[in-house]
Amino acid sequence: MWKIVQSELGDPSVLRLIEADRPEPGPTEVLVEVRAAGVNPVDWKVRAHGGILGPPPFTVGWEISGVVSALGPGVTRFAVGDEVFGMPRFPKELAGYAEYVTAPARHLARTPRVMGQVEAGGLALGGLTAWQTLVETANVQPGQRVLIPGAAGGFGHLAVQVAKALGAYVIGTASAPKHDFVRGLGADEVVDYRSEDVGAVVKDVDLAIATVSGQLPVLAATLRPGGLIVALNSAEATTVRDFGGLFLLAEPDRAGLEALATLVDAGKLRVHVDRVFPLAEAAEAHRRGETGRTTGKLVLVP
Repeated sequence: MWKIVQSELGDPSVLRLIEADRPEPGPTEVLVEVRAAGVNPVDWKVRAHGGILGPPPFTVGWEISGVVSALGPGVTRFAVGDEVFGMPRFPKELAGYAEYVTAPARHLARTPRVMGQVEAGGLALGGLTAWQTLVETANVQPGQRVLIPGAAGGFGHLAVQVAKALGAYVIGTASAPKHDFVRGLGADEVVDYRSEDVGAVVKDVDLAIATVSGQLPVLAATLRPGGLIVALNSAEATTVRDFGGLFLLAEPDRAGLEALATLVDAGKLRVHVDRVFPLAEAAEAHRRGETGRTTGKLVLVP
């Protein structure tokens, strides 16, 4: 099979396409023929700095969709030919930038009936992060006010939709050219973070989600008494506690995946794909992602 590897940390040029042996599924695992792999900020951060995977060599990528092509011993959830999606093994290595991966069967769910493989390849990581933040951590209730910075991005555009499906009043931040897109996702208000002081114009927020480092003081200014900040950036895992907040790292979870699939099939959640790249152009996908100007998701197709 073909896969992307890197033998050193650095800029996108360290990503190389090589031929490798196809993996074999172990007990409770399935072999997935990857049809699409989402590209996420964690991918290029690990590529550049190592972090959760330590020193190279390794292959980044945790968000996939594809087709089950073999079953390991003991698997009963799936059959060969089933279409599946997920973010298996995170934060350990999945090596998702490849034609095939093995994954624990219970880290996957069946692909939504109404969604194609390319879109499904961009659903799991941002979707599970949104679900675990909004539902399982903050227990968002109808009418509560939720602030989502970067509402047009890969995580943000999914979080807006999940929050609206829960009945929340959603406030997103985005650059002015993306306001119509964010409103189209269901946001009740959109604030231009480039021209407005978010901490001054947004108030009485029940939940604010810190998506990048440096946001905590601004988000704290928007909270009502008793409001909560959930930080998704590991650089703020400790400092968010100073604001009474929590740090969340998404976990593989089939129940959350199935809940997302239900929202998709009900017409309440969709993945907007900004651009599709061939697997061999993973470096170019990283370059585009690192500009911070992506609307929705970037996806690799083996």
